[in-house]
Amino acid sequence: DIIDETLYYFKANVFFRTYEVKSEVDRVLIYITLYVTECLKKLQRCSNKNQGLQEMYTLAISRFDIPGEAGFPLNAVYARPNSSTEAELMRQYLQQLRQEVGIRVCERVFSGEDGKPNKWWLCFAKKKFMDKSLSGPGQ
Repeated sequence: DIIDETLYYFKANVFFRTYEVKSEVDRVLIYITLYVTECLKKLQRCSNKNQGLQEMYTLAISRFDIPGEAGFPLNAVYARPNSSTEAELMRQYLQQLRQEVGIRVCERVFSGEDGKPNKWWLCFAKKKFMDKSLSGPGQ
């Protein structure tokens, strides 16, 4: 699925400064890649998997911008929802996507026997895919 594909290619894709959007799948891949970076930033402060899962859940349900809102960094590649119903459906989809991505990222970061975070994942927390970020400046 798209989440597994994004995680599989994340370490290579995160170095791209541009990404050609050829289909709707590419838009979702870009969003997930940016969100994985946000997850890694949060997981840097976690010492075990349970704490990481709690952080991922909190991040997933926290307020976030959707296409068409001023704070959404990908307004150039996403179309604005046509109605409030469509906007709410988009928010629900992205929230569900964020929750699943958070769980899977946490599984990869805390995959070792010792329960310690994997430095080979966390080292990508400072990378900016396409020079963009889902969090605001200074966060």
